[in-house]
Amino acid sequence: MKLAISEEQQREMRHAHYDGAPGVLVSALVWMAAALVCHRLGLKPAVGTLLIGGALIYPASALLTKALGRPARTGKDNALNQLGAASTIWLILCCAMAYGLYLSSPGVFFPAMMAVIGSRYLVFASMYGSPVYWLMGASLIVAGIGAGFAALAPAIAAGVGALLELVFAVFMLSRAWRPVVRQ
Repeated sequence: MKLAISEEQQREMRHAHYDGAPGVLVSALVWMAAALVCHRLGLKPAVGTLLIGGALIYPASALLTKALGRPARTGKDNALNQLGAASTIWLILCCAMAYGLYLSSPGVFFPAMMAVIGSRYLVFASMYGSPVYWLMGASLIVAGIGAGFAALAPAIAAGVGALLELVFAVFMLSRAWRPVVRQ
């Protein structure tokens, strides 16, 4: 199947999903929850929090997007839907690998997940046609690698992921809420 990305498809994606900002915000909240659970209850329940919470990001962000007045879906003919689905399959496989890493080396779970999520945001740069996803993806990848090599405590590593996503969510929401100036 041929995937031809057009500005019109990206514009539809940005409008339908509020530039993806609600998803980034929900993801930041999941990372925060995992960091808090890790701090209070330990790594094992925090891993479950991130994985289960991560599975709920799309439905929760779709509800938030609809509450903000956007449809949270594009037309069936938008080829970017296929790219999103393919990247979701890739994400699930990478989460399984990160969990496997956790089983052999627990401290690398959150750094690995930062790199996984950051890598997926690189795909979103093409889906939304927005360079902020390149910066956010690269930031999470670098933070994940840094957290892994620095052997940060798991709660701290999860907190870094949460903070990065929250900063980008606030930036993206502030941009998305700005009125469009027509020339």
